[in-house]
Amino acid sequence: MAVDYTVIVVYLVGMLAVGWWGMRRAKSKSEFLVAGRRLGPTMYSGTMAAIVLGGASTIGGVGLGYQYGLSGAWMVFSIGLGLLALSVFFSARIARLKVYTVSEMLDLRYGGRAGVISGVVMWAYTLMLAVTSTIAYATIFDVLFDMNRTIAIILGGSIVVAYSTLGGMWSITLTDMVQFVVKTIGVLLLLLPIAVVKAGGFSEMKAQLPTEYFDPLGIGGETIFTYVLIYTFGMLIGQDIWQRVFTAGSDRTAKWGGTVAGTYCLVYALAGAVIGTAAKVLYPKLDSADDAFATIVKDELPMGVRGLVLAAALAAVMSTSSGALIACATVANNDIWSRLRGAVTTASDSGTTASDEERDEVRGNRAFILIMGVAVICTAIALNNVVEALTVAYNLLVGGLLVPILGGLLWKRGTAQGALAAVAVGGLAVIGLMASYGILANEPIYYGLLSSLAVYVIVSLATPATDPAVLAAWRERLAGRGSEPVSESVPAHQ
Repeated sequence: MAVDYTVIVVYLVGMLAVGWWGMRRAKSKSEFLVAGRRLGPTMYSGTMAAIVLGGASTIGGVGLGYQYGLSGAWMVFSIGLGLLALSVFFSARIARLKVYTVSEMLDLRYGGRAGVISGVVMWAYTLMLAVTSTIAYATIFDVLFDMNRTIAIILGGSIVVAYSTLGGMWSITLTDMVQFVVKTIGVLLLLLPIAVVKAGGFSEMKAQLPTEYFDPLGIGGETIFTYVLIYTFGMLIGQDIWQRVFTAGSDRTAKWGGTVAGTYCLVYALAGAVIGTAAKVLYPKLDSADDAFATIVKDELPMGVRGLVLAAALAAVMSTSSGALIACATVANNDIWSRLRGAVTTASDSGTTASDEERDEVRGNRAFILIMGVAVICTAIALNNVVEALTVAYNLLVGGLLVPILGGLLWKRGTAQGALAAVAVGGLAVIGLMASYGILANEPIYYGLLSSLAVYVIVSLATPATDPAVLAAWRERLAGRGSEPVSESVPAHQ
């Protein structure tokens, strides 16, 4: 295992080095939070694919393949479909808004009264997403070093917090590109063919397993529908995803770069299901389906290759964890803290220069990443059930925010009162129904989403239409002609 350990250690040290280098580029709020809004197609595609394909998509995707066969791809497939829909239909408009958070978009659309409550819901979602990703370190480090769960979470989480705090989105973007390459090599080019060969090829897999393992719909129509509802629609509105859209250098990059990333997700989904199916042939009686990934890596891969594939698993976890962390900190600082403490003092009022204000904003966001990072690590140590935590996060996100966000983009008659009512009723309905039916039940998201939609339409029609001046300013921003935030005027470092 010495070679495997060396590969992992070099990888982790490299992540910290990239974070230190990224710190030199993050000189303004724009550079720190959205990488200066100037990523090209290649880097944008790689980083977008990296953030959406995390530990759940890698370890969990293989586990679903172990349990259900090829139809186990549907969870990750739904993520890819959501990213494709976002990229083709919405990403160009989102990128042109030149905002930093989803709540800022709601304020622009509805007239400045939807931000705080939507920010709290989005903050809870991004926090739990970061927590669930951080917990996954325990699984990987246990395979590598037989490490205590708490120490594993602290070690993995601290590395992510360190490079995210140092360089913000620049560091995360650069590390995500490395992680994208490592995942592609480790999972698609190495683990996938080796697993199939070790299982005796597809003909032997079909001979050893029941026919439903090769039925594309074997996991069940209701489960597929729920995956699409939660993950496909979740991709359309998550702060962690939108913040990556904000990094695109142009509308074309946001649209076509995201389309490439979404297509990559579909391939990754099928690969994970095939690997899990092969693991079922090799290890038919594992105690847990989620052990399939670690078991096949540990027992079937040669030395060195094993280290690279485990590094790929770490890469998957780290990319999602870092993306969720900076999203959580951005929402906490910009949508909650700044609003609760009142209007931010302008440079002219405080007697400071614009560059001083930029440095203060970078320091403030850096501090929030550190604070949120510590909170994420502590919560991950205290929490055990990852699936339930992730389900709560996505149910709140989709049930509370899907309708007002998509309604704002697609229906000009939607009002601020309708949006606030939809967030409140949808969120409370989801929470109440989860308490009644159970966290993992399908009913909470079904009924919560329907109640949010009904309230949004009824209240919007019953209240005065949005001020035409607000809608005119909104249309200007959607067209890319509106005024940009002050921080955007600071020259980007090339």
